[in-house]
Amino acid sequence: MRREDLTDLIWFLAVAEERSFTRAAARLRTSQSTLSHTIKQLEARLGLRLLTRTTRSVAPTEAGERLLASLGPHLAGIEEDLASLMALRDRPSGTVRISVSDHAFETVLWPRLQPVLASYPDIRLEFSIDNALRNIVEERFDAGVRLGESLDKDMIAVRASQDWRLVAVAAPAYFATRPRPRVPQDLVQHNCINHRQGRSGGLYAWEFEKDGRELRVRVEGQLVLSSSLPMVDAALAGFGIAYVPEDLVAGHVAAGRLVQVLDDWSPVFPGYFLYYPSRRQLSPAMTIVVDALRVKAGSQAP
Repeated sequence: MRREDLTDLIWFLAVAEERSFTRAAARLRTSQSTLSHTIKQLEARLGLRLLTRTTRSVAPTEAGERLLASLGPHLAGIEEDLASLMALRDRPSGTVRISVSDHAFETVLWPRLQPVLASYPDIRLEFSIDNALRNIVEERFDAGVRLGESLDKDMIAVRASQDWRLVAVAAPAYFATRPRPRVPQDLVQHNCINHRQGRSGGLYAWEFEKDGRELRVRVEGQLVLSSSLPMVDAALAGFGIAYVPEDLVAGHVAAGRLVQVLDDWSPVFPGYFLYYPSRRQLSPAMTIVVDALRVKAGSQAP
Protein backbone atom coordinates (compact mmCIF):
# COMPACT_ATOMS: atom_id res chain seq x y z
CA MET A 1 0.00 0.00 0.00
CA ARG A 2 1.25 3.46 -0.87
CA ARG A 3 1.69 5.94 1.94
CA GLU A 4 -0.82 8.21 0.17
CA ASP A 5 -3.43 5.44 0.33
CA LEU A 6 -3.03 5.13 4.11
CA THR A 7 -3.44 8.89 4.52
CA ASP A 8 -6.57 8.85 2.35
CA LEU A 9 -8.05 6.03 4.45
CA ILE A 10 -7.39 7.96 7.66
CA TRP A 11 -9.13 10.98 6.14
CA PHE A 12 -12.09 8.83 5.07
CA LEU A 13 -12.33 7.47 8.61
CA ALA A 14 -12.51 11.02 10.00
CA VAL A 15 -15.35 12.00 7.64
CA ALA A 16 -17.27 8.77 8.32
CA GLU A 17 -16.97 9.22 12.09
CA GLU A 18 -17.79 12.93 12.13
CA ARG A 19 -20.56 12.61 9.49
CA SER A 20 -19.43 16.02 8.29
CA PHE A 21 -16.70 17.31 5.97
CA THR A 22 -16.56 20.55 7.97
CA ARG A 23 -15.92 18.87 11.33
CA ALA A 24 -13.57 16.30 9.80
CA ALA A 25 -11.52 19.03 8.11
CA ALA A 26 -11.20 20.87 11.42
CA ARG A 27 -10.14 17.64 13.14
CA LEU A 28 -7.54 16.92 10.45
CA ARG A 29 -6.44 20.56 10.25
CA THR A 30 -6.96 20.79 6.52
CA SER A 31 -9.36 22.61 4.23
CA GLN A 32 -12.80 21.23 3.40
CA SER A 33 -12.10 21.43 -0.34
CA THR A 34 -8.83 19.47 -0.01
CA LEU A 35 -10.56 16.82 2.09
CA SER A 36 -13.45 16.49 -0.38
CA HIS A 37 -11.04 16.17 -3.31
CA THR A 38 -9.02 13.49 -1.49
CA ILE A 39 -12.12 11.40 -0.75
CA LYS A 40 -13.24 11.64 -4.38
CA GLN A 41 -9.81 10.42 -5.52
CA LEU A 42 -9.98 7.51 -3.08
CA GLU A 43 -13.43 6.53 -4.36
CA ALA A 44 -12.17 6.75 -7.95
CA ARG A 45 -9.20 4.48 -7.22
CA LEU A 46 -11.40 1.92 -5.46
CA GLY A 47 -14.19 2.18 -8.01
CA LEU A 48 -16.69 2.41 -5.14
CA ARG A 49 -18.87 5.13 -3.66
CA LEU A 50 -17.94 5.32 0.02
CA LEU A 51 -20.01 8.30 1.16
CA THR A 52 -23.48 9.60 0.43
CA ARG A 53 -23.49 13.39 0.42
CA THR A 54 -26.48 15.68 0.82
CA THR A 55 -26.68 19.40 1.51
CA ARG A 56 -27.14 18.70 5.22
CA SER A 57 -25.36 15.46 6.02
CA VAL A 58 -22.76 12.89 5.06
CA ALA A 59 -23.25 9.17 5.65
CA PRO A 60 -21.27 6.05 4.66
CA THR A 61 -22.67 3.87 1.90
CA GLU A 62 -22.83 0.10 2.42
CA ALA A 63 -19.28 -0.18 1.08
CA GLY A 64 -18.24 2.72 3.29
CA GLU A 65 -19.75 1.06 6.38
CA ARG A 66 -17.83 -2.15 5.67
CA LEU A 67 -14.58 -0.23 5.21
CA LEU A 68 -15.26 1.75 8.41
CA ALA A 69 -15.94 -1.43 10.41
CA SER A 70 -12.71 -2.99 9.14
CA LEU A 71 -10.50 0.08 9.28
CA GLY A 72 -11.52 1.55 12.64
CA PRO A 73 -10.25 -1.24 14.93
CA HIS A 74 -6.93 -1.46 13.09
CA LEU A 75 -6.23 2.25 13.42
CA ALA A 76 -7.39 2.20 17.04
CA GLY A 77 -4.87 -0.56 17.67
CA ILE A 78 -2.11 1.49 16.07
CA GLU A 79 -3.03 4.47 18.26
CA GLU A 80 -2.89 2.31 21.38
CA ASP A 81 0.54 0.97 20.34
CA LEU A 82 1.80 4.51 19.84
CA ALA A 83 0.38 5.50 23.23
CA SER A 84 2.30 2.62 24.79
CA LEU A 85 5.50 3.81 23.12
CA MET A 86 4.93 7.29 24.49
CA ALA A 87 4.99 5.81 27.96
CA LEU A 88 8.74 5.42 27.48
CA ARG A 89 9.14 9.18 27.33
CA ASP A 90 10.11 11.14 30.43
CA ARG A 91 7.64 13.96 29.81
CA PRO A 92 3.96 12.98 29.43
CA SER A 93 2.41 14.46 26.31
CA GLY A 94 -0.52 14.16 23.96
CA THR A 95 -4.18 15.12 23.84
CA VAL A 96 -6.84 13.87 26.26
CA ARG A 97 -10.43 14.33 24.99
CA ILE A 98 -13.18 14.33 27.63
CA SER A 99 -16.96 14.54 27.32
CA VAL A 100 -18.39 16.39 30.34
CA SER A 101 -21.49 18.24 31.52
CA ASP A 102 -21.33 21.98 32.19
CA HIS A 103 -21.75 21.61 35.96
CA ALA A 104 -19.07 18.92 36.24
CA PHE A 105 -16.67 21.00 34.15
CA GLU A 106 -17.16 24.16 36.22
CA THR A 107 -17.08 22.54 39.67
CA VAL A 108 -14.81 19.50 39.26
CA LEU A 109 -12.67 19.36 36.12
CA TRP A 110 -11.60 22.94 35.56
CA PRO A 111 -10.49 23.65 39.15
CA ARG A 112 -8.45 20.44 39.37
CA LEU A 113 -7.01 20.27 35.86
CA GLN A 114 -5.63 23.80 35.72
CA PRO A 115 -2.56 22.66 37.74
CA VAL A 116 -2.09 19.79 35.25
CA LEU A 117 -1.89 22.25 32.36
CA ALA A 118 0.57 24.38 34.31
CA SER A 119 2.79 21.45 35.31
CA TYR A 120 2.75 19.51 32.02
CA PRO A 121 3.04 21.87 29.04
CA ASP A 122 3.10 18.93 26.57
CA ILE A 123 -0.35 17.72 27.67
CA ARG A 124 -3.33 19.11 25.74
CA LEU A 125 -6.88 18.85 27.08
CA GLU A 126 -9.98 18.98 24.88
CA PHE A 127 -13.43 19.20 26.51
CA SER A 128 -16.77 18.61 24.84
CA ILE A 129 -19.13 20.39 27.23
CA ASP A 130 -22.80 19.43 27.00
CA ASN A 131 -25.32 17.41 28.98
CA ALA A 132 -25.91 14.64 26.45
CA LEU A 133 -24.92 11.06 27.29
CA ARG A 134 -22.36 10.28 24.61
CA ASN A 135 -20.86 7.01 23.43
CA ILE A 136 -17.26 7.85 24.21
CA VAL A 137 -15.93 4.83 22.28
CA GLU A 138 -17.77 5.60 19.04
CA GLU A 139 -17.02 9.31 19.30
CA ARG A 140 -13.35 8.66 20.12
CA PHE A 141 -13.22 10.38 23.50
CA ASP A 142 -10.60 9.21 25.96
CA ALA A 143 -13.02 9.55 28.87
CA GLY A 144 -16.30 11.00 30.03
CA VAL A 145 -17.56 12.50 33.29
CA ARG A 146 -21.14 11.77 34.34
CA LEU A 147 -23.23 10.89 37.40
CA GLY A 148 -22.59 7.45 38.84
CA GLU A 149 -26.13 6.32 38.02
CA SER A 150 -25.53 6.94 34.29
CA LEU A 151 -22.43 4.78 33.74
CA ASP A 152 -22.26 1.73 31.48
CA LYS A 153 -21.27 -1.55 33.12
CA ASP A 154 -18.22 -2.15 30.91
CA MET A 155 -16.46 1.07 31.93
CA ILE A 156 -13.81 1.70 34.55
CA ALA A 157 -15.22 4.38 36.86
CA VAL A 158 -13.20 6.67 39.13
CA ARG A 159 -15.07 8.83 41.64
CA ALA A 160 -14.39 12.50 40.93
CA SER A 161 -16.76 14.23 43.38
CA GLN A 162 -18.81 13.70 46.49
CA ASP A 163 -22.57 13.16 46.29
CA TRP A 164 -24.69 16.29 45.72
CA ARG A 165 -28.30 17.47 45.47
CA LEU A 166 -30.58 19.22 43.01
CA VAL A 167 -32.67 21.97 44.60
CA ALA A 168 -35.65 24.01 43.43
CA VAL A 169 -35.17 27.79 43.63
CA ALA A 170 -36.80 31.00 42.43
CA ALA A 171 -36.41 34.72 43.04
CA PRO A 172 -38.38 36.32 45.90
CA ALA A 173 -40.15 38.50 43.32
CA TYR A 174 -41.48 35.37 41.59
CA PHE A 175 -43.17 34.20 44.79
CA ALA A 176 -44.52 37.67 45.58
CA THR A 177 -47.73 36.85 43.67
CA ARG A 178 -47.66 33.04 43.79
CA PRO A 179 -47.87 30.49 46.61
CA ARG A 180 -44.73 28.46 47.25
CA PRO A 181 -45.04 24.79 46.27
CA ARG A 182 -45.41 22.47 49.27
CA VAL A 183 -45.21 19.16 47.39
CA PRO A 184 -43.69 18.37 43.97
CA GLN A 185 -47.12 18.05 42.34
CA ASP A 186 -47.69 21.78 43.01
CA LEU A 187 -45.04 22.56 40.38
CA VAL A 188 -47.53 21.95 37.56
CA GLN A 189 -49.18 25.25 38.58
CA HIS A 190 -45.90 27.17 38.26
CA ASN A 191 -43.74 28.67 35.54
CA CYS A 192 -40.74 26.32 35.62
CA ILE A 193 -37.45 26.57 33.74
CA ASN A 194 -37.11 23.34 31.81
CA HIS A 195 -33.85 21.55 31.12
CA ARG A 196 -33.25 19.81 27.79
CA GLN A 197 -30.78 16.94 28.05
CA GLY A 198 -28.45 17.51 25.13
CA ARG A 199 -29.19 19.33 21.88
CA SER A 200 -31.63 16.69 20.64
CA GLY A 201 -32.57 15.03 23.95
CA GLY A 202 -35.84 15.11 25.83
CA LEU A 203 -36.87 17.45 28.62
CA TYR A 204 -35.68 16.39 32.06
CA ALA A 205 -38.47 15.14 34.33
CA TRP A 206 -37.70 16.62 37.76
CA GLU A 207 -36.85 13.84 40.23
CA PHE A 208 -37.87 14.02 43.89
CA GLU A 209 -37.65 11.64 46.85
CA LYS A 210 -38.93 11.69 50.42
CA ASP A 211 -39.20 8.89 52.99
CA GLY A 212 -38.49 6.29 50.31
CA ARG A 213 -41.16 7.67 47.97
CA GLU A 214 -39.88 8.72 44.54
CA LEU A 215 -41.68 11.13 42.21
CA ARG A 216 -41.01 12.47 38.73
CA VAL A 217 -42.74 15.67 37.68
CA ARG A 218 -42.87 16.97 34.11
CA VAL A 219 -43.02 20.73 34.45
CA GLU A 220 -44.08 23.49 32.07
CA GLY A 221 -42.79 27.01 31.54
CA GLN A 222 -41.71 29.70 29.13
CA LEU A 223 -38.03 28.77 29.09
CA VAL A 224 -36.14 25.65 27.97
CA LEU A 225 -32.36 25.65 28.46
CA SER A 226 -29.65 23.02 28.06
CA SER A 227 -27.22 24.30 30.69
CA SER A 228 -27.49 24.77 34.45
CA LEU A 229 -25.66 28.11 34.53
CA PRO A 230 -28.16 30.11 32.43
CA MET A 231 -30.96 28.40 34.37
CA VAL A 232 -29.60 30.03 37.53
CA ASP A 233 -29.45 33.39 35.75
CA ALA A 234 -33.06 33.00 34.58
CA ALA A 235 -34.21 32.18 38.11
CA LEU A 236 -32.38 35.22 39.49
CA ALA A 237 -34.16 37.35 36.88
CA GLY A 238 -37.54 36.11 38.13
CA PHE A 239 -38.53 33.96 35.15
CA GLY A 240 -39.59 30.97 37.22
CA ILE A 241 -38.46 28.02 39.32
CA ALA A 242 -35.19 26.30 38.39
CA TYR A 243 -34.06 22.85 39.49
CA VAL A 244 -30.27 23.03 39.63
CA PRO A 245 -27.23 21.70 41.54
CA GLU A 246 -27.20 23.05 45.08
CA ASP A 247 -23.63 24.34 44.97
CA LEU A 248 -24.52 26.72 42.11
CA VAL A 249 -27.15 28.56 44.17
CA ALA A 250 -26.13 28.14 47.83
CA GLY A 251 -24.59 31.62 47.90
CA HIS A 252 -27.65 33.20 46.27
CA VAL A 253 -29.97 31.47 48.76
CA ALA A 254 -27.84 32.57 51.72
CA ALA A 255 -27.87 36.17 50.43
CA GLY A 256 -31.64 36.15 49.89
CA ARG A 257 -31.42 36.54 46.11
CA LEU A 258 -33.11 33.15 45.66
CA VAL A 259 -35.66 31.23 47.73
CA GLN A 260 -35.26 27.45 48.06
CA VAL A 261 -38.44 25.35 48.11
CA LEU A 262 -39.24 21.62 48.45
CA ASP A 263 -35.98 21.15 50.37
CA ASP A 264 -37.21 17.98 52.10
CA TRP A 265 -37.97 16.47 48.67
CA SER A 266 -34.53 17.17 47.14
CA PRO A 267 -32.74 13.86 46.42
CA VAL A 268 -29.04 13.12 46.74
CA PHE A 269 -27.29 11.99 43.54
CA PRO A 270 -24.23 9.69 43.57
CA GLY A 271 -21.67 12.27 42.49
CA TYR A 272 -19.56 12.52 39.34
CA PHE A 273 -17.33 9.76 38.02
CA LEU A 274 -14.60 9.83 35.40
CA TYR A 275 -15.10 6.77 33.19
CA TYR A 276 -13.20 5.16 30.32
CA PRO A 277 -13.17 1.82 28.46
CA SER A 278 -11.85 -1.06 30.52
CA ARG A 279 -9.83 -2.48 27.63
CA ARG A 280 -7.94 0.73 26.93
CA GLN A 281 -4.35 1.06 28.14
CA LEU A 282 -3.91 4.48 29.68
CA SER A 283 -1.41 6.90 28.18
CA PRO A 284 0.84 8.78 30.60
CA ALA A 285 -1.20 11.94 29.98
CA MET A 286 -4.46 10.15 30.73
CA THR A 287 -2.95 8.63 33.89
CA ILE A 288 -2.11 12.11 35.16
CA VAL A 289 -5.66 13.32 34.43
CA VAL A 290 -7.14 10.33 36.30
CA ASP A 291 -4.93 10.95 39.31
CA ALA A 292 -5.82 14.66 39.36
CA LEU A 293 -9.56 13.95 39.34
CA ARG A 294 -9.65 10.96 41.66
CA VAL A 295 -11.36 11.64 44.99
CA LYS A 296 -9.49 9.90 47.78
CA ALA A 297 -11.39 8.16 50.61
CA GLY A 298 -12.46 10.73 53.17
CA SER A 299 -11.69 13.64 50.85
CA GLN A 300 -13.86 16.76 50.96
CA ALA A 301 -13.38 17.48 47.24
CA PRO A 302 -16.50 18.78 45.46
